[in-house]
Amino acid sequence: MDAVLIMVIAFAGYLIAYKLYGKFIGQKIFKLSDDNKTPAVELEDGKDYVPTKKGIIFGHHFTSIAGTGPIVGPAIGIIWGWLPALIWVLVGTVVMGAVHDFGALVISLRNKGKSISEYTARYANPRMRTLFFLIVLFELWIVLAIFGLIIAIVFSMYPQSVFPVWCEIPIAILLGYIIYKKGGNVLLFSILAVATMYITVILGYFLPFTMPAILGIPAVGVWSIILFIYCFIASTLAVTTLLQPRDYINSHQLYIAMALIVVGALVAAFTGKLKIVAPVVQANPAGAPSMWPFLFITIACGAISGFHSLVASGTSSKQVTKEGDALFVGFGSMMLEGVLATLAIVAVAAGIGMAYQAKDGSILSGTAAWTAHYQSWAGANGLGAKVGAFVEGAANMVATIGIPKSIGIIIMGVFVASFAGTTLDTATRIQRYVVQELAADIKIKVFENKYVATAFAVLTAALLAFSAGASGSGAMTLWPLFGAVNQALAGLALITITLYLKTKGGLKYLITGIPCVFMVVMTSWALIMNEISFVSQGNYLLLISNAIIMAIVAWLIVEGVSSFFIKPKPLVETA
Repeated sequence: MDAVLIMVIAFAGYLIAYKLYGKFIGQKIFKLSDDNKTPAVELEDGKDYVPTKKGIIFGHHFTSIAGTGPIVGPAIGIIWGWLPALIWVLVGTVVMGAVHDFGALVISLRNKGKSISEYTARYANPRMRTLFFLIVLFELWIVLAIFGLIIAIVFSMYPQSVFPVWCEIPIAILLGYIIYKKGGNVLLFSILAVATMYITVILGYFLPFTMPAILGIPAVGVWSIILFIYCFIASTLAVTTLLQPRDYINSHQLYIAMALIVVGALVAAFTGKLKIVAPVVQANPAGAPSMWPFLFITIACGAISGFHSLVASGTSSKQVTKEGDALFVGFGSMMLEGVLATLAIVAVAAGIGMAYQAKDGSILSGTAAWTAHYQSWAGANGLGAKVGAFVEGAANMVATIGIPKSIGIIIMGVFVASFAGTTLDTATRIQRYVVQELAADIKIKVFENKYVATAFAVLTAALLAFSAGASGSGAMTLWPLFGAVNQALAGLALITITLYLKTKGGLKYLITGIPCVFMVVMTSWALIMNEISFVSQGNYLLLISNAIIMAIVAWLIVEGVSSFFIKPKPLVETA
């Protein structure tokens, strides 16, 4: 019953936070008004700027910010104990993540859909904008390279997921065509699309596909090449062709997967099969870095993530029809991500203890199962281990309601791969926007072309992915930097949002200012500890890269603080 109690408390907390805190911030702090014309309406072009119903844009925004983050973060962060992980997810989501995402979205809505990098110049100065662009380009560079690898690994681990994941693309294109071109009923055809999607999941069980090595390139490398080609094509299409309908399907897939996990957890708990087997607190797990500050770096999505500010000010702000919809899209989606992160904690804290196959093939249960997977930081920190812990735990719980574990594993594998695919597509599109904005600022016209900008985004990510060989895992070289950079970006985004709120007068800026200070301190601390670690390892690539990032972040903090104490110029905007 302890696992069920965790879910009940967390879910109630998220709902109350949305109803009370969310509405307070929307009405009293940001003063949302449907009288303000949004970029989607003002700049509608049928490709990137498209007025969209809030239910559909919610699906896009949520699936883009979630990806695998709220799954893999808790799946590794729980090594310090389920209680610290749960507290950070609950508090971080409500007090930091939702405000961060919502603020980035609203300010972009009031700045013609510009990215947070671009509108930073308005509330700080052009130097800060340029430095911000550098951090964003670096973050998205790693995201593109690593998420292609994540999907490739999922396909290798769960070959039954390949068929349904790729079938989702034509299903989504057909759904978009029926709804946008033929005026079909959104609810009816969405249900049919999701039902078809789950038929392909069953077929995937009978049609597993294992990618062979081609021309000496290993399977994971081949998948990475295919995925880079895919994300170039997908991210240059109009959002209504593939991005929106696929993300809408994925959002429904999420609701179903979450419902299965919740019902499975309830049945397992009431039959005495589900018990928390993870330690409450484990301050010094073998080989792991210190809980402070690395818990707050490891669990990003599901608490707060800088990547979310890029989605909010990148693709989502160009599709919101009414400013009032921003609360549901920006704040509400973060509440749902907190729910998903909570379920991930339950899956790896309790579900994994129902049955776990050890490396020697033996089936373990209880504390022995958890210990076998989390016996060391190195063992639990790999991408496959992160995904596997959640998939195994969730499939165990789903099996209690009569769905065979083999099918449950496919459902969860497809779920993870689909979400990673959404993030890959969205990140490519955002990187294109960033490159185009930067090119416009520095007057390099050729990179303002969307195909050239997209090619730059994809090719540079591919160079990173294959820098370590044909396996496509080159991004893992810089992966140790990603967590701190991503969370530093969250802190920097909060600086911009705080500067914006300061222009509104009063003490409104404290809503984001306090979380901003916390995130800046935690991430700066992590960057310093990483630098010490890289020096001791003699890893000069990471040492130099991390030092450059530290310098940029420090400079941004100085610029942000100095801008805060300079009297802001009067603003003329829509709100």
